[in-house]
Amino acid sequence: MQIIENLKVKEKLYIEKLENGLTVMIIPKKGIQKKYIIWGTNYGSNDSTFIVPGESQVTEVPKGVAHFLEHKLFEQENGTNSLDALTSLGVNANAYTTNNHTAYLYECTEHFYEALDEFMDYVQHPYFTDENVEKEKGIIGQEIMMYDDYPEWKVYLNALECMYHNNPVKLDITGTIDTISKIDKDILYKCYNTFYNPSNMVMVVSGDFEPEKILEEIKKRLIENKSNGDIKRIYEEEPKDVVKNKVEQKMEVSKPLYTIGIKDVVPSEKIKVKKHIALEILLNILIGASSDLYKQLYEMANIYSVPSIEYEFDKKYAHILMTGQSNNPEELFEMLKQKVKDTIQSGINKEDFERTKKMIYGQYVKEFNDVVNISRMFLSDYFKGINSFDYIEEINIINVEFVEQILKDVFDEKKMVLSVVRS
Repeated sequence: MQIIENLKVKEKLYIEKLENGLTVMIIPKKGIQKKYIIWGTNYGSNDSTFIVPGESQVTEVPKGVAHFLEHKLFEQENGTNSLDALTSLGVNANAYTTNNHTAYLYECTEHFYEALDEFMDYVQHPYFTDENVEKEKGIIGQEIMMYDDYPEWKVYLNALECMYHNNPVKLDITGTIDTISKIDKDILYKCYNTFYNPSNMVMVVSGDFEPEKILEEIKKRLIENKSNGDIKRIYEEEPKDVVKNKVEQKMEVSKPLYTIGIKDVVPSEKIKVKKHIALEILLNILIGASSDLYKQLYEMANIYSVPSIEYEFDKKYAHILMTGQSNNPEELFEMLKQKVKDTIQSGINKEDFERTKKMIYGQYVKEFNDVVNISRMFLSDYFKGINSFDYIEEINIINVEFVEQILKDVFDEKKMVLSVVRS
């Protein structure tokens, strides 16, 4: 196994790529009772047009297949449900689908290896029939309708639709009632066999484990499978400009909800970690809890809590999202744009920069203390081509000049959008 050690957080990462192509990452945590495992495939809601390895024809499947597959994998041929089986062992099991990956997981303090039997069995043995696929359409259809009535989800999705012309990141991960109606067992098997190949997957384990022992236990439970080669994913070209700068929807809410989005270009391999850190620093300086703008908005009774701020990026999209409640989202939006202009003109205060940088560094270090956070972080970053330790290293060398350049490059008023949901 390859061993990567980071002395700043006193952690070691053990990595091995198995013969079948599966990457296994192990982060030992001596003396920690909780154990956590997550098994992910580089397959998310964006991957609906692709070329299967060994084929020349383009395959296009309905939107929502990745999420549908996640639901169906728990159902077994003997009539049992693996989620129920894992719960009966006393472990906390779950799964989720994002735009770029799907993951299956569980955490426990006891019965880890008994749970591992069930866990690795159901992920490797799909069982789809005409009947169970039709039944699932009704269940997922109800989930779709539930999210349609969820203001926090709609304000987020509407912001993405404002930003993106073609990129599927703007679409609901679950698909629509119409798209899931076209899913059948053959589509599910084709997508499973294409994307659930070990060469397209990574498993991350964290807890009080001996790396060699847990690796052998994983190998014992793997079925025989060969790497099937690279999957060619096909996406439409995405213009740099936004679709429109504002959207508003009426729903039952106590106070208006807003999401401010900023469309960005995909960061280069060389600076993607550094740019992510720079944007975290910037967003906290501009509208974080200790910022002048937040204090001003709070005193005006325009805002009641610090907005949720995040930078999302992958190989084909990148954007900033700021979400919260405001009595006057339009005023907040204009004040933020003015704050950006003023900061570009005056430059970033060095003391604010150093204080914010230290705060974010502390947040990074804290994430490494938890087996859940560290495992999910390494899995998500792996699919972006990042080693999570890079954030600890890069933040120490980032300077105010680089952050100021990112401010000028990214915070273009023409690429900023406002999504509002109000009563």
